[in-house]
Amino acid sequence: MHDRTPDLLPGQRVRPGDTGPEADAAATPSGTVSRRRLLGTAGATGLVLGAGGVAAGYTAGRATAPESTPVTPLTALGTNRAKFHVKHQPGILQPAQAHGHLAAFDLAPGAGRREAVALLRRWSTAAERLMAGEPAPHEDTAVSRDAGPSGLTVTFGFGHGFFSRTGLEKQRPIALDPLPEFSSDRLEKDRSDGDLWVQIGADDGPVAFHALRALQKEAGAAARLRWHMSGFNRSPGAAARPVTARNLMGQVDGTNNPKPSDPDFDQRVFVPADGEPAWMAHGSYAVVRRIRMLLDDWEGLTLGDQEAVIGRRKSDGAPLSGGSETTEMDLEKLNASGKPVVPMNAHARITRPDQNGGAAMLRRSFSYHDGFTDDGAPDAGLLFVSWQADPLRGFVPVQRKLDRGDALSAFIRHEASGLFAVPGGAARGEYVGQALLEG
Repeated sequence: MHDRTPDLLPGQRVRPGDTGPEADAAATPSGTVSRRRLLGTAGATGLVLGAGGVAAGYTAGRATAPESTPVTPLTALGTNRAKFHVKHQPGILQPAQAHGHLAAFDLAPGAGRREAVALLRRWSTAAERLMAGEPAPHEDTAVSRDAGPSGLTVTFGFGHGFFSRTGLEKQRPIALDPLPEFSSDRLEKDRSDGDLWVQIGADDGPVAFHALRALQKEAGAAARLRWHMSGFNRSPGAAARPVTARNLMGQVDGTNNPKPSDPDFDQRVFVPADGEPAWMAHGSYAVVRRIRMLLDDWEGLTLGDQEAVIGRRKSDGAPLSGGSETTEMDLEKLNASGKPVVPMNAHARITRPDQNGGAAMLRRSFSYHDGFTDDGAPDAGLLFVSWQADPLRGFVPVQRKLDRGDALSAFIRHEASGLFAVPGGAARGEYVGQALLEG
């Protein structure tokens, strides 16, 4: 719900020859080219199109097809691949994906550090294989067998309770202290927190679902699912041109997100190499909130009232003070009545970093829809995910200010919450969290 701009716009994808952190996040490691990957490369360089420009063939060959059977190459969408062994875990710097799952697990009764080590080894192995477009380590329904990697990312984090369960209390970061209570919270305990957190994103729904099921099976007897939430974003290529996405309120949502090109981006988002604790080097902290939108109430407002609540035009996301979406908001501009053009309690005004002591976070969220309530109102909104080097300097000060007088608060409910320490990416031959569990 915070004002943000993704580092890559929706629909924008890293292509061969691109450079920079986004290209590094999507590159393919040498020496791991599979038959499926070869097919996908052919698809990226020789796309077969059907009537109306739609890809006529989107699947790689099935495992049961004879080698002599002609195979239609994957489309470019299916060939998108994120690396598992990277400096920062995948799923942070990539553009927001079309399909997502957030899930938390609790270690089973009696499970401790030894079981956690084995679990993170299994999860890391499974994630690396699935992100490469390879089968899961175990036999399963293989629902994504016809698809390529489809940009799959898997991210792992640790909750506050994980450290006491594994005897690692001394390694628990101070930044992982529980978030303060906010007056707008209506939190459901069963859908909040957790020992372990998993974020899954992909450009294809079955690929994302397959990863979720595979990781749930790999949990075995070591951990049990605490809660799960599914989300979505605009599909790549759905818009005629790269544009900032809209949330379910219809508002352009993402205009002022920090970008990797900002000089202080790493300082705001990632724990430095010499930071504390040492095992969190190059990692980040994820704040996860399920924010329900009261859409019936919101849609009852006039267009002008909606724009006043946000502080931006609904049509193009431009500030009410004038200009285009990226024009700097003029907080001092007055209307004919002598009142601020951008209301004092407008959401976009309150969330600006310069109105919060420079506090900023990288937002990478999903919309969700979980059906309807008994009165017919949609149970829909935002699966808010923010990344910051320290939530006490990122999320907390902004949320406290929103809590004191954000006009949008009347139209949303914070129903679930979690805070997770997400270590840096695993080096080749290592598993996520190894520096913590074996350090």
